[in-house]
Amino acid sequence: MTESLTEVKPLAGNNVINQIAFVVRDIEQASEAFAKLLGIPTPKWFLTGDRDVSKVVFRGKPTDSRSKLVFLNTPTVQIELIEPDLEPGTMREFLDTVGEGIHHIAFDVDSIKERLPVFEGNGFPLLQSGEFTSSNGRYVYVDTLNSHKTLMELLESAETRDTAPNTDIFTPLLGSNKVEQLAIVVRDLDAAADAYCKLLGVEKPPVIQSGPSELTQVIFEGKPTEADSKYMFINTPLLQLELIEPGDSPSTWKNHLETYGEGVHHISFVVNDMEEKMKLLEDMGYPVIQRGNFWNGKGRYAYMDTSSTYKVIIELLERF
Repeated sequence: MTESLTEVKPLAGNNVINQIAFVVRDIEQASEAFAKLLGIPTPKWFLTGDRDVSKVVFRGKPTDSRSKLVFLNTPTVQIELIEPDLEPGTMREFLDTVGEGIHHIAFDVDSIKERLPVFEGNGFPLLQSGEFTSSNGRYVYVDTLNSHKTLMELLESAETRDTAPNTDIFTPLLGSNKVEQLAIVVRDLDAAADAYCKLLGVEKPPVIQSGPSELTQVIFEGKPTEADSKYMFINTPLLQLELIEPGDSPSTWKNHLETYGEGVHHISFVVNDMEEKMKLLEDMGYPVIQRGNFWNGKGRYAYMDTSSTYKVIIELLERF
């Protein structure tokens, strides 16, 4: 029996976002880069099963779509890298229309049969379904793009998926391999917050206004700016979600909205030595896009232009 759509419960039955998935053009190159970032050995990719095994259905039609996959486990979320082939599928469509980047976030569920109707009943239709053999399971992607600015994947496995952090570890590039935050730029903070809080079954946190420029001291593309914005932090068991609605003054968030539209803006890592890590990334060819102090003065941040390699901006956070 499916649960009532009016009950204030997570749509997936839980609110554990345990995977962030990137679509890439070259999985070997991406795997090497992410392994260096996380301080783990470079994993080998594997190819998903053929049509008889994977049973992929995209937008209601069976397809021969196959992908090369890599999974990298961190102390928080699992990072999935996907290089799709040329056959029709949601990953191929994303690569052709959006380009490389974060394609979806995922939840493990006990039963797709029970959970999918809940999503569909809330206006999120099935986009793609398929089977996987690594843990005798299946998946569905539901179309949450308009409301949540990214897709959601539901994973059902006969046995627990291996998401334990890699223990064969050397020094991560940034000193930490813990993904702290996933941030999304939106046009309407209130609407996006409503959508995410309903998805996760949580109360809506307070809206935070950007602090005065004397405190935040924001520098965007080398020039001081007020970088007015409002935002909200939504905590989940493994990952903090940040929703950002930029104001009228210049900022990386406003630039992202005007250039790419709503969607994922960055992932974050906490560092202990901001200047050292900024210089490290700059020396590697990743310049600073924007830097400043927290709205409350209790830390500082820097957005680094890492999209060429990591398909997303990396934010460095230093807490005082």
